[in-house]
Amino acid sequence: MYDSLLHVTDKYNLVTAFAFIGVTMWFSYWLSGRFTKGRIHGSAIAILLGLIMAYFSGVFTGGQKGLVDIPLLSGIGLLGGSMLRDFAIVATGFGVNIEELKRAGISGVIALAMGIFSSFFAGVAVAMAFGYTDAVSLTTIGAGAVTYIVGPVTGAALGASSEVMALSIAAGLVKSILVMIATPFVAPMIGLNSPRTAVIFGGLMGTSSGVAAGLAATDPKLVPYGCLTAAFYTALGCLLGPSLLFIIMRAIAG
Repeated sequence: MYDSLLHVTDKYNLVTAFAFIGVTMWFSYWLSGRFTKGRIHGSAIAILLGLIMAYFSGVFTGGQKGLVDIPLLSGIGLLGGSMLRDFAIVATGFGVNIEELKRAGISGVIALAMGIFSSFFAGVAVAMAFGYTDAVSLTTIGAGAVTYIVGPVTGAALGASSEVMALSIAAGLVKSILVMIATPFVAPMIGLNSPRTAVIFGGLMGTSSGVAAGLAATDPKLVPYGCLTAAFYTALGCLLGPSLLFIIMRAIAG
């Protein structure tokens, strides 16, 4: 029976992935309503469940790709891959109301600059605390704290070692996961409840996947606005990482 099931799921692996994600989402929203009365959004619970399942999948299979290492769930690799992720992020742009976007004005631009530089120097400080002193490593790890895309782009341009580039990706992933999980909890405290604040939030946080998931768990209508500035954030980070930020670190670290 297992072989027959494996054959079917292998042939229709993407359909299987959609079904599995659907069941996970249904269960997450049930937990949210049953045990938290909706105070913890179902999307946030789903993210936590996904991380837990990915961890235990790696433990039991010895693999490196989470649930994808389980043959029955191999389709999740496509469903959660970069192609559909980027398609979803770009598609959210069609939900943007230009008038609402204009209202963010200079605030959105300032948020972009503050988000990139604060994340970068926070990453540099952590790298220094762990003993890295050369400008290339510091810039690469700092860029990884900007996003896990900016880190390897910067590292490749500067000739950083594979170890340092891996650390930069890890730094970006930690940030992304924290933004995903924490956004629904802190949104009421910071007034994250309008397109304007979503634009600013996306510029400050920057990580497209983290902002998209966090805002979806807060209010799906805010996702396009946050993702728009988050996309600019990533592009600007890739531009500044190997250039201005590296020059600054060369001046500081020598």
